Formats: sequence, structure tokens, C-alpha cells
Amino acid sequence: MKSINNLASSDKELYKLIQEETKRQENEIELIASENYASKSVLQALGSSFNNKYSEGYPGKRYYGGNIIVDKVENLAIRRLKKIFKAEHANVQPLSGSPANLAVYMAFLNPGDKVLGLKLDHGGHLSHGNKINFSGRLYNFVQYEVEDNGYINMKKVRAIALKEKPKMIVAGYSAYSREINWKEFKKIADEIGAYTFADISHTAGLIATGILNNPVPYFDVISSTTHKTLRGPRGAFILCKEKYAKQIDRAVFPGVQGGPHDQSIAAKAVAFKEVDSVKFKKYAKQVVINAKFMANEFKKLGYKIMSNGTDNHLFVIDLRNKNISGLEAEQILEKIGISISRSTIPNDPAPPFKPSGIRIGTPAITTRGFKEREIKKVVELMDLSLYNKDNDKKLKEIKNKVKILCKKFPIYK
Repeated sequence: MKSINNLASSDKELYKLIQEETKRQENEIELIASENYASKSVLQALGSSFNNKYSEGYPGKRYYGGNIIVDKVENLAIRRLKKIFKAEHANVQPLSGSPANLAVYMAFLNPGDKVLGLKLDHGGHLSHGNKINFSGRLYNFVQYEVEDNGYINMKKVRAIALKEKPKMIVAGYSAYSREINWKEFKKIADEIGAYTFADISHTAGLIATGILNNPVPYFDVISSTTHKTLRGPRGAFILCKEKYAKQIDRAVFPGVQGGPHDQSIAAKAVAFKEVDSVKFKKYAKQVVINAKFMANEFKKLGYKIMSNGTDNHLFVIDLRNKNISGLEAEQILEKIGISISRSTIPNDPAPPFKPSGIRIGTPAITTRGFKEREIKKVVELMDLSLYNKDNDKKLKEIKNKVKILCKKFPIYK
């Protein structure tokens, strides 16, 4: 791209760092569940002239001039997003997942209102009521948990809801590997007159393609990021029923944000078109196939998988029986060129910075073309690395094997 060529001459130091990161991504395996590789088309839109525009407001009602084409782009993104999720209303302006969730809370709640969400160490997200996050500081969250088997017990969720009577119930998680019963959550909410809020940031690409059930027909409001299983740019969106459209839009702007990032909205439009294709549907199906297969391969090697498997793109491994912490596993695997994220487990006895588990996801490696044969090899290399964690010579040998495997599956062909 011309802009990159200009950067090579205008800022050699930064250009070199970009080249180093590109090389790192090409030569290493990405198993962080929240990461993926956007297409060249998405990246091109992100680096487009829309970066130069300010467009506070919404299509047809901006607070700046010169937004005729911006309006067309935003309307295109909205139209494509509504189609893939069969939604009544869509807002594509949220800058990221947490700001989107803040906008949802602002649209439906007052500070101090009671909300029911899943605990962080049980698979929830910071913005679902954790005390160190704005959600837990501004709102009165009560929380449900997963059972010892790793599943959500809907009878217990109902019991908590009937006792606490929250104004909103939050479903959708960052480290829960099982299908969510949207209908049952809606039924519980209707019993107490609560709003329903689904955060599908992790599973949006699987929902849009019909691999997982869609909360849109049941829930009042839905938020998501666009860069995980949707494989788009860093950003977010909100879907809701038409009757809530105005309050959602007002909560995003001027409630939470000023001017939207038009280059990101253009890139979102590209991603939404890619999602609405046979090719992407095949990809989403393979993501789940890979995750299920990988979890089973780890089980064969004696690893404990939370909920004993997965229905989506991720799973969490409890490493306590391997006598290694999540942080240590993350650091060892990084030495061989495999990125994962440490993760808490339910009622984790270890501190959050050094938790007992790791979270693994298959969106990025599936984008590269990895299937069962390669997944088996990756698990073997990971297990071998953790077993030889203090053997630097062995780790170097494994890293070379990772690099050789990656070369067979370039990110951008």
C-alpha cells in the first residue's frame, strides 16, 4: 500500500516495528480466543481517507458538514448488520465492547439499579459487574455462577432473579464454552419484568452464521465487538428492538461518545459483507469443529477442561493437576511462539494475575486454514513445551517446529 511505503521513508523506526509484528504474527500460532486476522479488505478500509472525517451525530443529522458519503457508509454498515442478525435496529458507532456495554446500561438503567450478571472468575466479563470496573461501581450487580460441572444452572439463575428482582439480566460471556439458553433467560426476565441484555462479543460470528442460537428474537438489547469471531476491525455495535432505538442511539451519542471512528465503520461494513457469505459460514463451522477437537485432544493427555468440552470457539483448561499456573503456561508457550491467555477458573484459589487456568480459542488458527490434523500437532507441541518447561534447548527445537508449521499456512496468501 502507498501509505505503508510512505511510512517506510517517513518513520523508519515505527515501520520497522510494524514489520517485526507482521513477521511475529506470520511465524507464531495465535490461540487467544478474542483475537483473529482481519482480511486485507478490512485493513484497507481502516487505512482509508475516512480516518480524516469528523461526524458527530447520525446519518441525516450530523453536527459537522461534509458527511454525505459518511452517511452512505454508515447506512451501508447498518443495513448489512441488521441483515446478518435479523435485527430491528442497529448502532455501529460504539468504539469497543466496554463502551458499548456502558451505553446499554445508560440507556436502560440509573446509577444504583440492580443488575444480574455472571461472575468474572466463572466466565463473565469485567463489564458484567466486576467491582473494579465501571459496571460494578455504577450499578448494583448481583451475580450468578457456574456449577462444579462448568455449566450454568438456569434453576439457580431463576432463584436469584426471583429473590433479587434485578432491573436487567445480562447473558453472554468471555470464558464460557457452552450454548446459552436465550429463551430461558427471557422467560426468567419476563417473570420479574427485567430487561434482557446479551453480550455476544465472543460468539457473534458463530451466531450470525447460524452455528449458535441467536438472542435477537428474544432479548431487548444485544452488544458485540467486531474483531473476534466476526473477523472485522477493532470496534463494536449494539442491536435492539425498534422501540428502544432512540434511547440506545442517545446513549451512544451524546451519552458515551463524541465523534465515531468513520474508518472503523467502513471496515465494519466490509466485515459484515464477508460474514454474509458461504465461505464465512464454512469458516465458522470449522472454528467450532477445531475447538471441539482440540479440547478432546487435551483431555486425552490428562488436561482438565472446564465443562468437559465446548460448544463454541473456546475452552478453559484447569492446570492445577499439572502443577503449573496459568501465567507460567502463558509465558512458556510464548517462548515457543504460541499465544494463549491465562484465565481464572470458578472459585479460583489463585490470584487473578496468576490464575489457575488458561483460555484457548480457535478463530485465528482457523482463519489460517488449520484443521484437525494441524490441531493435533499444535496440542502435542503445547504439551511437550509444558513438560519441558525448564529445558531451553528443547523449547528452541519446538519453536522451530511451530515456525515450520506456520509457514505452511500464511495469514495473507
